Amino acid sequence: MLKQQLNLKLSQKLSPQQIQLMKLIQLPTQAFEQRIKQELEENPALEDGKLEARDEFEEYEDDYKERDREDEGTESIEAEIDVDEYLSDDEVPNYRLQANNYSPDDDEKSVPYAAGTSFTQYLTTQLSTLRFDETEEQIAAFLVGSVDESGYLRRELQDIVDDLAFTQNIYTDEDAVEKVLKKVQELDPAGVGARSLQECLLIQLRRKEPTKAVELAEDILDRSFDQFSKKHYTKIISRHDISEDELREAIDVIEHLNPKPGGSYSGNTRMIEHVIPDFTIKIVDGDLELSLNGRNAPQMHVSRDYSDMLKGYKESKEKTKAQKDAVMFIKQKLDAAKWFIEAIQQRQQTLMVTMSAIMNYQKEYFLTGDERNLRPMILKDIADEIEMDVSTVSRVANSKYVDTPYGTKLIKEFFSESMKNDQGEDVSTREIKKILEISIEEEDKRKPLTDEKLAKVLKDKGYPIARRTVAKYREQLDIPVARLRKEI
Repeated sequence: MLKQQLNLKLSQKLSPQQIQLMKLIQLPTQAFEQRIKQELEENPALEDGKLEARDEFEEYEDDYKERDREDEGTESIEAEIDVDEYLSDDEVPNYRLQANNYSPDDDEKSVPYAAGTSFTQYLTTQLSTLRFDETEEQIAAFLVGSVDESGYLRRELQDIVDDLAFTQNIYTDEDAVEKVLKKVQELDPAGVGARSLQECLLIQLRRKEPTKAVELAEDILDRSFDQFSKKHYTKIISRHDISEDELREAIDVIEHLNPKPGGSYSGNTRMIEHVIPDFTIKIVDGDLELSLNGRNAPQMHVSRDYSDMLKGYKESKEKTKAQKDAVMFIKQKLDAAKWFIEAIQQRQQTLMVTMSAIMNYQKEYFLTGDERNLRPMILKDIADEIEMDVSTVSRVANSKYVDTPYGTKLIKEFFSESMKNDQGEDVSTREIKKILEISIEEEDKRKPLTDEKLAKVLKDKGYPIARRTVAKYREQLDIPVARLRKEI
């Protein structure tokens, strides 16, 4: 039995232009500049710089409309290039599909790198200063190649012995590899080639001048590393029969060692992030002043040469098929250029409106710099204020920075959930974290506050939160537990 049904479905599809606009809004300043550079390279009808004359594209577009009315029905070839036909929604030009239609979730992949010699190359160069026979030299080169970016050898010696046999055709044993490793550990920076933090610190101590504090530090790390890492200072004092002052001097020596020797190599090739503020907030005469980074407001205009091509076609008496194809291509480029300029202007407006709403919402914070003055604020609060979608606010907040009198901040850091204090008032979780941070800074480091005691301190200050919530906030602030904050 056949059934015939009529279903109505309402759906919304984003055009390639809308997708590109969302992508433009999401881009931070530096990536936005790269995007403009890309568009200038791909579309010769788009040029940078200020154009003094009126928008010529609009002028010739008006001429075309007039020409179409005059010639309507007179020439079939003229009808074939009607703007509405080849720029309709049903037939989006290939140029737009190829250049503009990509997902707003695509990430920018271009990241600047520092030039220079790699850490591995730096170590390999030093091997020539050590004495090896031919086999040892090959083993040493293999060990250096196995050192990670922190300067550690994370693999078991037996695994290295196996790899040497399978990949280098070198048959040896653990004792021989360890003998070469001890020489590799003589390389700079001190501590490189260590297999554990304990070994790394001991290597560094053995290169220092053997003072009493250095010798005690070496003895503590050698015999009581586990107790030291857990800050069981009372046990260390008893086991090594030393005073608190002697222990304090030894700890001072250890704290000046480098737990990641690889990171100390200045020539190490590593990724560099350039943070360029998208906005600037200044306090002028007691009031806030917001400005957009000028690099987000480029001067763009439509190419005069391409506009002249359209004008030449209009004035041509004989219009061939080749001319028609050429003018269709030109019109597509001009239309794309005009839209891109409009999209840039819309991006500027969206950024300013969104950041202005955020600034006014958090006015007390921006005037004082005190994080305890941050109001609870979620994306929807700003979206409702500026009557835009939450996703638009998210694109601005997640990728943009603002230069304030208190430093450059990521905008999304101003957003936080709320909870109620003992007065029933909504307070920002950022405010609570700041008070928690201050409470830990002011604690007696000889007897650090446990999470349970911190919860009581916050409750006394009017913030009744559970111990597990204190632990969560403490971890988010990257603050260790009480035992590891202990000092003597």
